[in-house]
Amino acid sequence: MELGLKGKKAIVCASSRGLGRGCAFALAKEGVSLVVNGVDPDRIARTAEEIAQQTGVAVTPVAADLDNPEGRAAILEACPDPDILINNNGGPPPGNFRDWGPEEWNAGLTANLLVPTDLIRTTVDGMVERGFGRIVNITSIAVRTPFPGLAMSSASRSALTALVATVSREVASHDVTINNLQPGIFETDRMLTGLKGAAKATGRSVEETRAGMLSNIPVGRFGNTDEFGHACAFLCSSHSGFITGQNLLIDGGHFPGVF
Repeated sequence: MELGLKGKKAIVCASSRGLGRGCAFALAKEGVSLVVNGVDPDRIARTAEEIAQQTGVAVTPVAADLDNPEGRAAILEACPDPDILINNNGGPPPGNFRDWGPEEWNAGLTANLLVPTDLIRTTVDGMVERGFGRIVNITSIAVRTPFPGLAMSSASRSALTALVATVSREVASHDVTINNLQPGIFETDRMLTGLKGAAKATGRSVEETRAGMLSNIPVGRFGNTDEFGHACAFLCSSHSGFITGQNLLIDGGHFPGVF
């Protein structure tokens, strides 16, 4: 399917690896020029070079920490008028809510609520003026269902979800859509780190822990970043203008609910 995105410009946050990288590659394959972002200058430069070589689009790497206002300013300076914004950021570390004080809460809420909110605020009016815009926030299955130790992720990303429900309807008549992707368990560096941590906490082997996680996924495997990226690209396409304010769960059937 031709997604109608050739010549568009996108900011893809936290795109040096994992789900963000999958989204960046998928958009580039549709002819979208990119600003990609990560905190490691060498890694994000390599990612930009790989995407450019494989797809032929213009890719600008911006090494910046988006949790800081200066980082957000840097990425917006590289692309002040994006047609597409993919909000992504590292999730807060798991833990017991009893151990979290103001410092931990401020960090978690900044990364997963305040940063994407600020980027939406800064870019959405330009999209409205131009008569086209696509914003996709990468949140988590933890918004839909609670997991032990992920209360901060659930709380901060649920707040972003509520914001999107309101703002998306305010701009929908201008062909500007805002949606959320809720990933389940994908084969990423973060997943592998969590897998090892869970194994250590329970005294089980990594292999046993992995098998236990897979047993809860009906498709019988973890997700891959390419398929996540393709779902993101469709939500950004010219064919998706009637989809807004929605939460697309991509989890291989892990969530057992109806709605």
